[in-house]
Amino acid sequence: MDVKQLPTTAVLSDFVTVCELDGLKVIRVIHPKATAAVSLFGAHVLSFQPAGKKDTIWMSENADFGGTKAIRGGIPVCWPWFGKAAEPSHGFARTSHWTLNEHRENEDGVILSLTLEDSAETRAIWPHAFHAELLVEVSDTLKVSLVSTNTGESAMNIGGALHTYLNIGDVTETTVSELGNEFIEAGERKPSSGSANFDQEVDRIYTQAAETVVVEDPAYQRRMTVTNSGNNAVVVWNPWEALSISMGDMADDSYKTMVCVESTVYDRSVILESGKKHVLTTLIACQ
Repeated sequence: MDVKQLPTTAVLSDFVTVCELDGLKVIRVIHPKATAAVSLFGAHVLSFQPAGKKDTIWMSENADFGGTKAIRGGIPVCWPWFGKAAEPSHGFARTSHWTLNEHRENEDGVILSLTLEDSAETRAIWPHAFHAELLVEVSDTLKVSLVSTNTGESAMNIGGALHTYLNIGDVTETTVSELGNEFIEAGERKPSSGSANFDQEVDRIYTQAAETVVVEDPAYQRRMTVTNSGNNAVVVWNPWEALSISMGDMADDSYKTMVCVESTVYDRSVILESGKKHVLTTLIACQ
């Protein structure tokens, strides 16, 4: 995504502007270190491109930016649960309208703070009071932190994921490593060699992954690292051809240039008592 081409609607600072994308309000960062774009719909990172390098974030060319359904690609915020633990799938955060709370910048980069709080709409789905903050730190690296706070009186169980779609040159040449010795696939626990290659659909929850996962992208002659915290798993996903064809918001061959490597709490195992916080992070670096 060429974020520099988006039409500007407001200038917030030397490095931060507000733009429009098919009706969505997007916060754009253009800094000497990197460019980035974050939609207020879903607090969804759409792009991160370090200076002089290719975009590290993959966006579907058929993504729907209408503001009613989840955006395909980028970094969807799956919260307060991951997957089909409840309805809607992957929670409601990725289809909620967030607020730009703050932006800070200096010579090293830009930090954006976006927030979401409970409302009558969210309480109808999930009966808890909360404050969620997404911190997006744009520099030579991209760090995304989801801070969940229980503002109610009763404990709440949460899960979630920073569902990162990485932009790669050719998935058949790509290797994801440091994934540990076990994964869950279709509900079954299986032994793992510690790495993943791609010649078919892959949808795995790696429960013993290292803090830093390595993505070798030889087609683009680069290595990306994904460093996570606050998670209990790393999800690796590529839909392959049949599933790509079946999804209206992906091109038939979209699977060839993306792989998801996700910092995940897959099982709603985080218990937040009143006033307590949980922080889920992912940090992406490109070498």
